[in-house]
Amino acid sequence: MAEILSTPPADAPALSVRDRHAVMHEELRKRICLLDYPPGMRLSETDLAEEFGISRTPLRRVLARLEDEGLVQSIHGVGTLVTDADITELEQVYRLRLELTELTGRLDPVVPDAAFRARLDGLVQRGARIVAAGTPQGFTQFDMDVFETLLELTANEPLRQALARLYYQTKRIWLRAAIEAQLDLHREFRIFQDELEAIQVALASDDLEAVAHIQRAHISMSFNRLKQRGG
Repeated sequence: MAEILSTPPADAPALSVRDRHAVMHEELRKRICLLDYPPGMRLSETDLAEEFGISRTPLRRVLARLEDEGLVQSIHGVGTLVTDADITELEQVYRLRLELTELTGRLDPVVPDAAFRARLDGLVQRGARIVAAGTPQGFTQFDMDVFETLLELTANEPLRQALARLYYQTKRIWLRAAIEAQLDLHREFRIFQDELEAIQVALASDDLEAVAHIQRAHISMSFNRLKQRGG
């Protein structure tokens, strides 16, 4: 991803400053959510600026955005540290996600076109491969891709922004529980795949409210399984 920022292909359109910041933000957020940057890790501004081929000023804007999202914390005299993600502390975040997710079927819903349906079909096929031979990190990346895809089913931008913020705040909790062997991974993969296939059926009849209800149920059940296993 960093190479794309610094040396794009000759025939690729140049990224705007805003787009470059967005790509950088998404990459750092992904590394945090996949635990490539574990809780407590100090992020070196010098190393990141060199990796992405930028100065520290725009990098600090990206880090400030991550801090606003609760993923990092800037401590004077120490630097920027990756925050922890604790299910007890984030229980209210989960409950808010439940309520907001249900709104995606009612606030400015977007009826999917053929291209979207094809992408969802591809995700269902990818999910089947994960059920057969997935890893915790691979599943987490898959879950993020599914989330970003389904987020397109509402055109309400404030709702999209709020859901993304809450989703990425909680994303690390599942992965940490999986790595610590607190979860039956094959069962988790199978449950998610069943839910994704149910969404596929609901979209076949353009029932966006049903899609929202399925997503809400997934969040609720996933959260309860995590609480039962100590998060």
